[in-house]
Amino acid sequence: MWNEFKGFWNDAEDRWDYEGYTELYNLVYRALKTVDEDIEVGGPYLGMDSLDPRRQDNASPDLRGRWGAVDQRVLDAFDHWNEHKAGADFVVVDGASYTKDDELLPDEFGATEKFTAVGRWVRERTGRLPLWWAEYYVEPADGDDVRDGWPEARRVAVHASGLMAMARGGAGSAFYWNPQTEKGTGCAGCLWTPTDRASGGRPLPMLGLLSRFGAEFPPGTTYEPVSVAGDDAARVRVLADGEAVLVVNTLGRGTGARVGGKWVDLGAYEVRWLRR
Repeated sequence: MWNEFKGFWNDAEDRWDYEGYTELYNLVYRALKTVDEDIEVGGPYLGMDSLDPRRQDNASPDLRGRWGAVDQRVLDAFDHWNEHKAGADFVVVDGASYTKDDELLPDEFGATEKFTAVGRWVRERTGRLPLWWAEYYVEPADGDDVRDGWPEARRVAVHASGLMAMARGGAGSAFYWNPQTEKGTGCAGCLWTPTDRASGGRPLPMLGLLSRFGAEFPPGTTYEPVSVAGDDAARVRVLADGEAVLVVNTLGRGTGARVGGKWVDLGAYEVRWLRR
């Protein structure tokens, strides 16, 4: 229901107009359920903005980590909706791993830990309701809103880390934006090449990651621990269920690690799938 509380800002109090949004949400929720009880309705689709607490006010004293702190005004809005909502079949948020000042704290991989922290915070308040990330971003855009600052291998590795973090936070769904470019021949982070030409529609690395992740770890997956050992173990990220293991090298150089007792050699920013 709705999109990022757009149009619901209380200028006088410098906070979200969560009373107004919740009133609208409840009216729509009840109207839809009157038509058909099986219609699924969810919200509040808040942007979980984070701040650098060293420099900015409104930083939450509780929901914070090395990635920054969530804007307390967002959390207040979420809590009001959650307490006063007429009902919900799922809960929706969005957000970026970077701060509102486009900072990646402490780095692009560590910043993705925000998705886990926010997901757990939400699930603590909403229980068993399915959690959706309607939008997620891990790479600040440049001035032209073209995300071309990283080589594709690095981009895919950071996105893989973000997906891992959302899964650990209890998310069942995450929606990826920017499937193709609308200008030029470059397509940083896109899923396929532009389809307005005969040679278009070719799959790109990001499509491979998202497709495989969705197939291996669908909603309802039960994740299992897996050991990681080696000199660079702290820089190798893993996510596993009973059948598959996703391994990500967060280093811009090759390394190796013992994953689940088996040695794995990894290239720079390599994303590797293993079978258990």
